[in-house]
Amino acid sequence: QVQLVESGGGLVQAGGSLRLSCAASGYPFSTTAMNWFRQAPGKQREFVASISAAGTTNYANSVKGRFTISRDNTRNTLYLQMNSLKPEDTAVYYCNAWPLGMGLTWGQGIQVTVSS
Repeated sequence: QVQLVESGGGLVQAGGSLRLSCAASGYPFSTTAMNWFRQAPGKQREFVASISAAGTTNYANSVKGRFTISRDNTRNTLYLQMNSLKPEDTAVYYCNAWPLGMGLTWGQGIQVTVSS
């Protein structure tokens, strides 16, 4: 079965940096596109960033220039490097994948809190 486990969240001051990791298993990671979403209390879950199997990236306008999505296919791990963090970045962050022939799968979520 597909399994995604996020780590690396925590509390950081505005302007600081944090790197999230998503350890993947149960599917062919290297040929599957991966995504990050986030959800703040009382708000809808929103798209943050995506990366294709070939390494093509896309970002929400709100994080463009500050966040970088990457993948290490030798470790089956997805990353989100977050720089210049703002209080409005505070949310639970989720990685997800929809492998070919398998169901859409979400990680358990990891809290990121940015203080002012």
